[in-house]
Amino acid sequence: MRKERVVVIGGVAAGTKAASKAKRENPDLEVIVLARDKDVSYAGCGLPYYIGSIIKDRKELVVREPEEFEREQGILVLTGREVTRIDPTGKTVRFTELNTGACHEVSYDYLILATGASPVLPPVEGITLKNIYSVRTVDDAEAIRQLVDEGAVQKAVVVGAGFIGLEVAENLTLKGITVTVVEMAPTILPGYDEEIARYIQNYLVEKGVAIRTSTRVCGFTGNSEGKVQGVKLSQDVLPAQLVVWAGGVRPNTKIAKEAGIELGPTGCIAVNEYMETNIPGIYAVGDCAENTHLLTQEPVWYPMGSTANKTGRIAGLNVAHKTKADFLPGVLGTSVIKLFELQAARTGLTEAQATQKGYAVETVLVPANDKAHYYPGYRQIITKLIAEKETGKILGAQIVGEGVVDKPIDIIVAMMSCGATVEQLARLDLAYAPPFSMAMSSTILAANVMLNKLQSKFTGMNPKDLVTALEKEEIAVIDVRTEAEFFVKAIPGALNIPFNQLTNRLDEIPRNKKIVLVCKVGKRAYLTLPTLKKLGFADVAILDGGIEAYPYTVE
Repeated sequence: MRKERVVVIGGVAAGTKAASKAKRENPDLEVIVLARDKDVSYAGCGLPYYIGSIIKDRKELVVREPEEFEREQGILVLTGREVTRIDPTGKTVRFTELNTGACHEVSYDYLILATGASPVLPPVEGITLKNIYSVRTVDDAEAIRQLVDEGAVQKAVVVGAGFIGLEVAENLTLKGITVTVVEMAPTILPGYDEEIARYIQNYLVEKGVAIRTSTRVCGFTGNSEGKVQGVKLSQDVLPAQLVVWAGGVRPNTKIAKEAGIELGPTGCIAVNEYMETNIPGIYAVGDCAENTHLLTQEPVWYPMGSTANKTGRIAGLNVAHKTKADFLPGVLGTSVIKLFELQAARTGLTEAQATQKGYAVETVLVPANDKAHYYPGYRQIITKLIAEKETGKILGAQIVGEGVVDKPIDIIVAMMSCGATVEQLARLDLAYAPPFSMAMSSTILAANVMLNKLQSKFTGMNPKDLVTALEKEEIAVIDVRTEAEFFVKAIPGALNIPFNQLTNRLDEIPRNKKIVLVCKVGKRAYLTLPTLKKLGFADVAILDGGIEAYPYTVE
């Protein structure tokens, strides 16, 4: 009896996960993987760290060689094959051998598309010069590392300030190279609100990484050897012996579209929760497939390794059992990044996204420690929590700092996945011991501050709103820290009236303006609030997160 055949187009995370899961669940299946690149199973997220020699050996990035799949699982992996056509009616796939040009056709019973995504390179002058690289394959990372290790690079430009771009910038900086990051958007790291992104940007600048936001690359200049030597911007030219293009990727959907497979509004292949396309027997996984947002239930696209592995597993399982054995209800776009000693994590909707979607939102910025303040090695983290005003439902979170951020973001993810409210988050019985957490963890502390806001116990002002209000001269900023703290760092135009001097200096506080109270993290400002209100100051707010979370200009 002929075995049913599963053909997987593409490898890396999603394709190899789908193939392996299908074969494990149903050993009677014949599974064939067609991959264009020679490395079919590798850790793409580890490429920046290979460039920086944190990962020493190329072999550590390559999870499995093609022959291992056949030897250990009976999966036939054919590399150097480019698929040129899918025939859903005849259930065949046509592909070309890249080294010989020979064309072949293979039939399938089930087809899984894991065609991934490709860098979006602009049609600008000099884009074909040598030493301009993307970071999508092990060969890309190998070429960049070799160039750096040979001492051929003194200055580098990284185009794009997303995860990969900033991780590459970090690793190049650690190798002693002068790095400039150029980003077209007004802030770095899409997926973070402005005040968090600026906080991260300030940190990177302190570490020696130059960052140019709201800047477009117009072209490249080269030398007589055809190697890049400069990056042309609208105003000037940045010298560079290396350019790393991390300006975004586009899903590889051409052959799917030509086969009549529907694309969604994101431009990716449209799939349901079982990873099925509109054509029976054809699935799509990984970076070429769109996702569903768990909160909004709208199509979104998060090309990340975690999502790729999950979707690959689900498709493989469903193919193996010829049924809807597993599904993915949605994603939250959860991610985490490490940049030098700083860590940042996010999930769900940003404040800007939530507002755009029509939510009436409330936000808090809460600095806290990741461990007990008396335990050696504790570090500060700042939590931004976003909730729906009326219901208290958690809509998103962003956490940044030199302390541990992955544990608190995962707690919030788990609660959001259950549709939880801020009140439910605040009631969690979380683990506590001095080496691991504060007695009142940063997560619960942020939830409690949010509850106070939702219950109208105080009014807060976001740092970016404070900047706007200061420009319009609508407010008076009263800094209630000590004089010593104030003279180290203060918001321009702020009046310093220490907390314990307040009642004796009331005549210095204007009564015709909104008052914004500032302290280190918000606690002293919160304690000052009732006193001012009792004394007749009706319009008083607290700067969210205090001076510790303020990422704009200070004196």
